[in-house]
Amino acid sequence: MAGAGKSEVARVFEKHGFQKVRFGDITDEELKNKGLESDEKNECCIREQLRKKHGMAAYAKLNLPRIDSSLKSSNVVVDGLYSWEEYILLKEYYGGQFTTVAVWASAATRHGRLAHRAKRPLTLKEAASRDKSEIENINKGGPIAMADFTIVNEVSLEKLEKETERVISALK
Repeated sequence: MAGAGKSEVARVFEKHGFQKVRFGDITDEELKNKGLESDEKNECCIREQLRKKHGMAAYAKLNLPRIDSSLKSSNVVVDGLYSWEEYILLKEYYGGQFTTVAVWASAATRHGRLAHRAKRPLTLKEAASRDKSEIENINKGGPIAMADFTIVNEVSLEKLEKETERVISALK
């Protein structure tokens, strides 16, 4: 969920030689192409448009070329796998090479982080609305439930990094 620490986990993977593919870059590119401000309303609109046009696996489909290209030179960490359909597409496409890591934090913790983040901060109301939308409309619970690893991120960045490194060690 938003604010759980996915990008921080991806950063640790990058530090260990993984190349990052951030699914949200597609949204950012669309916002730029359409000359729209990067805010929750516009981002939500773009995400919905892309999923309407390409289906619920839109972000996985649109990022397959980036993932495949990156895999030619290193392992890849995907930042922002959201929907059950994206999960299924990637699981079927990459088979046993595909491993999922869920990053979990309570709603109170996540909403506090989202209110104070430097880029794309969200109000409590916006964060709660995004949670509801992602659970009800994007089928986000499935990938979290089916994750091969779960990292709980409630305490500190240092603990998050240690837990992420534990997962990376288990993958080797």
